[in-house]
Amino acid sequence: MATPSPAQQFANDISSLQSKVGDLQGSVRLTKARDAVEDLQTTVNGLAQRIATLRTRGYAFEKDMENQAQTFVQSWALLYPNLQTQINLQSSALVNSLRPIEMQIPQLTAVASNPAAGRGLLGSMQSAVKMLDDKVSATEKTIEGMYDQFNNQVYQFTKRLNEIEYLVTQLAEATFQLLPTEGGIAATKAVWCKTGKEQKGDPEGVLFMTDQRILFEQKEEIVTKKVLFIATEKQKVQKLQLECPVPLVDKVDTSKQGLLKNEDHVEIHFASGAPVETAHFHIWQDNATWQQLINRAKSKDFDKGRAVAIDQAAVDKVKAAPSQCPNCGGNITQVVMRGMDSIKCEYCGFVIRL
Repeated sequence: MATPSPAQQFANDISSLQSKVGDLQGSVRLTKARDAVEDLQTTVNGLAQRIATLRTRGYAFEKDMENQAQTFVQSWALLYPNLQTQINLQSSALVNSLRPIEMQIPQLTAVASNPAAGRGLLGSMQSAVKMLDDKVSATEKTIEGMYDQFNNQVYQFTKRLNEIEYLVTQLAEATFQLLPTEGGIAATKAVWCKTGKEQKGDPEGVLFMTDQRILFEQKEEIVTKKVLFIATEKQKVQKLQLECPVPLVDKVDTSKQGLLKNEDHVEIHFASGAPVETAHFHIWQDNATWQQLINRAKSKDFDKGRAVAIDQAAVDKVKAAPSQCPNCGGNITQVVMRGMDSIKCEYCGFVIRL
């Protein structure tokens, strides 16, 4: 590639400067900062409706969510006017700083054909543009710092809402039904690693946790036909592969796997009476969080934060469940959960109505 002549290089430098001035004409108005603030305003104002929708879709826990959302609205009402004032003040000052540079553009273009005469002016304008660009960046960071902590709190709150929205959506699409008074707590995309190590062919789907059960539903498209190694036919498979009462969870281990150790895995160990001894899952959420959630469910900690009270009759029915089969006298080992209307004796098959 040929080296440009001094005149060509000078023309290129002028064009580059004009482009940067054009960019500054937008950035000095702090459009980026304004948009970020307005986006946060929309998010905060929409929290109450998102929570109300989750309640209508059956999410029964975290009764303080409504109060948290209201606190965000109140805090934002105090913060927002100050941000608007600061953005307007700083923007006005930056716009004024840009005007002298803009006024010099005609002078620079007038000497575009004379690099020797215009090089000094170009250099001073380049320095001025860089200084103003740095000032814009510093101003944006200052404004962001005014609400950074608040923004992080809202982000964490909305992240949780996103997780709950995923949960209620997956429950609505599931092939199984929740028991009466049973409430969904968490759901995540998962692979059930049957051997403890993820392998091709392991079922993919959704791992659910409710206040009463751990469930895994396979939910994936499986290739049924290939032509020259290209999938030509697929079949959707969706079925419940595992369900186990939370009281039968013995312990939960976590690990990081994968080549970069960036995959979250949980290994759930079950007590006697569970359909499997151990179930290992590669999950698409934080494994420590899931470990904590399962342990909280096991200790019935979620009952304290219910937004919808448990029907006392359902609780009493569980307490009144027999410990022996009235037909054969065998011990009832099955875990009785709220919402169940019958249990079956494992010895004689007699169905006991609760």
